Amino acid sequence: MKKNGLYKGTLQNIILKLLVKEVKMYGYQMTQRAKELTQGELEMTEGALYPILHKLENDGIIYSSIETVNGRDRKYYFLTEKGKKQQVQQEAEMKSYLFNLKTIFEI
Repeated sequence: MKKNGLYKGTLQNIILKLLVKEVKMYGYQMTQRAKELTQGELEMTEGALYPILHKLENDGIIYSSIETVNGRDRKYYFLTEKGKKQQVQQEAEMKSYLFNLKTIFEI
């Protein structure tokens, strides 16, 4: 993370949102896409990303598939049906949370 830990509690939501938009992604691709979308503000480290990916996979929220690209194995992650439902629910909760924060900080 860059600057502070504000993003830390939202990494799971960010990962699920990236996967719903992109359909399949590998870990490094997720870190780069998040960095790109936030103009460099969010720098996910492997140490933060992979434990969440493993937990999501163990919980049946995502699944992975290894594909060979240019002679190298690459592990892609996908949302399961359970994961798609969870992503919708978590996004609604996040939007409500952000709305409430905005209300508080505009005082």
